[in-house]
Amino acid sequence: MSTSTAFAAAKAEGRAALVGYLPAGFPTHERAIEALHVMVEHGCDVIELGLPYTDPVMDGPQVQAAAQMALEGGTRTKDVLRTVEAVAATGVPTVIMTYWNPVDRYGVARFAADLANAGGAGLITPDITPDFAPEWIAAADEHDLDKVFLVSPSSTDERLAMTTSQCRGFVYATAVMGVTGTRAQTSDLAGPLVARTRRTTDLPIGVGLGISNGDQAAAVAARDGIGADGVIVGSAFIRALLDHPDDHAAGLRALAALTEDLARGVRCA
Repeated sequence: MSTSTAFAAAKAEGRAALVGYLPAGFPTHERAIEALHVMVEHGCDVIELGLPYTDPVMDGPQVQAAAQMALEGGTRTKDVLRTVEAVAATGVPTVIMTYWNPVDRYGVARFAADLANAGGAGLITPDITPDFAPEWIAAADEHDLDKVFLVSPSSTDERLAMTTSQCRGFVYATAVMGVTGTRAQTSDLAGPLVARTRRTTDLPIGVGLGISNGDQAAAVAARDGIGADGVIVGSAFIRALLDHPDDHAAGLRALAALTEDLARGVRCA
């Protein structure tokens, strides 16, 4: 199922979609699946599943810590695909967020086929742009997978148009410059970026990086504010589990409460 289905359903309800991120294998393979199910049950419309990687140059401390735990626990690409299958079975579109090297090493055509067979919706590829991704674009098109590329405040109008023309599903707008992580307030760069991006595409635009609570989610989704079609949250979900390292049940309760708060935010906007 394409992510566009979830965005369209949210739009029909007069709200933004909530996109939730966790790395596969964090804190363990089975507990990751349990946590992702909690996120789905309490309001996530799309799941963004991280593929743990040894050189996460764009990731902040929470994501790095979670990915390292997953890698130390033995998580590999096949485990990520098994997690996709388990989450996609809920009916919620599930995309993998991954650096390009693991896909290249696995084999691009093979990765696309295995992702489609697992029920995955597509890929978010933060470190590769469409002009350097012809093999992935061809493989994704063959299997009808979403191609989610990133745009940023530093993107020129020409780069914005080129990037969004190759996206399918939605466009990922990074609202701040720098690595991932929760922030006290949303970036003032997000609104202009969304407006510029919207002039180049009819696809939904998801805004990510730094959102950690319902009030921030509402600000990002508000039509008289940033006006994003989707609110993307990652580090805050990870922190909810990291804050309870010895009590998984308490971590799941915190995760559920956070998801509900964010879901209220995208609805009250």
